[in-house]
Amino acid sequence: MIKKLFRFIFKLILWFIGLTVLWVLIYKFVPVPYTPLMVIRAVEGSKEYKTRHDWVPIEEISPYLQLAVICAEDQTFLSHNGFDREAIEKALKHNEKGKKIRGGSTISQQTAKNVFLWPDRTWFRKGLEAYFTLLIENIWSKERILEVYLNSIEMGEGVFGAEAASQFWFKKSAKNLKAENAAAIAAILPSPQRYSANPPGSYVARRTQWILRQMRYYGPFSLEKQQPKDTNKKQKK
Repeated sequence: MIKKLFRFIFKLILWFIGLTVLWVLIYKFVPVPYTPLMVIRAVEGSKEYKTRHDWVPIEEISPYLQLAVICAEDQTFLSHNGFDREAIEKALKHNEKGKKIRGGSTISQQTAKNVFLWPDRTWFRKGLEAYFTLLIENIWSKERILEVYLNSIEMGEGVFGAEAASQFWFKKSAKNLKAENAAAIAAILPSPQRYSANPPGSYVARRTQWILRQMRYYGPFSLEKQQPKDTNKKQKK
């Protein structure tokens, strides 16, 4: 009986690994049509709720927006293996003080959560997030991770992805975003349902200026670069 149970569990694990690896492999080449968060928002939304989502290749997303989200969310994106240990340790210390919860997730972790999972703070979901993060870091390129992230992340109420956000907030395509537009969109990412990129409130306006400074410190953007330029010049948010 025990042997049968272990055999069943072993097969279940193999099936899980096989199916999830296949899932990640498919999304290495195929645009992500819909995410679990889109489903959740649509179910929870009112009758007037509308999901805005238009997939575009990364070549059609302004380099300013690519740089803005990296500067705002994960300045070591191009050099880490999916996890920023320093950011996680800082978040844990901050949260232990009982202050407002701060996350330490990288762009890779956020992509894994957005595309394959659901929003939750349980250890089980966090474990799955780490698993999918390892998969995409080893199967996808950094360019693909950023492309999927920019096409899947929530950027407003019912607004998902760079193209939909650009049209919604600034009435222009993602490839035509200027630095200020890009920084404003990146500024609302902590709470896209709460904040407005245009017109911005006082918090978004301040954070936009901080992101613009970080973009200047980072230097000319290229997905090939391995280390952020002048990382010692990071300023306190």
